[in-house]
Amino acid sequence: MTTQHIEKVATTPDWYQPYRISQAIKANGLILVSGQAGIDEQGRTVSDDFLTQGRQAFANIKRVLAEAGADLTDVVKVGIFVTDMAANLDKVIQLRGEFLSEPYPADTLLQVSSLAQPDWQIEVEVTALAR
Repeated sequence: MTTQHIEKVATTPDWYQPYRISQAIKANGLILVSGQAGIDEQGRTVSDDFLTQGRQAFANIKRVLAEAGADLTDVVKVGIFVTDMAANLDKVIQLRGEFLSEPYPADTLLQVSSLAQPDWQIEVEVTALAR
């Protein structure tokens, strides 16, 4: 039986710690980043604008990946959760183009009835290869 190495990844401040969630976990060559929303370092929603929230979510992902020694080019899988698909599909595609590049990662896009906070419109999670 092989021993698996699992390591918590966290930024300072760790805005997820009070919720007993790791921002990310490094395990067996992968970095699994928890869903990131459009919140600042104090956990405040940055705007009621979808694109602003989405850009902040990706900025948070970049920050967590950097803490793990990786970046967005290492992402192999993305999960995007939105509360209004019809109003925001074009904006999701725009965000993908702003933050991801060829070969684009595998992706799952889902509409959900709500996210953890009522003012959140988008949450993004990723899986990346550890360097």
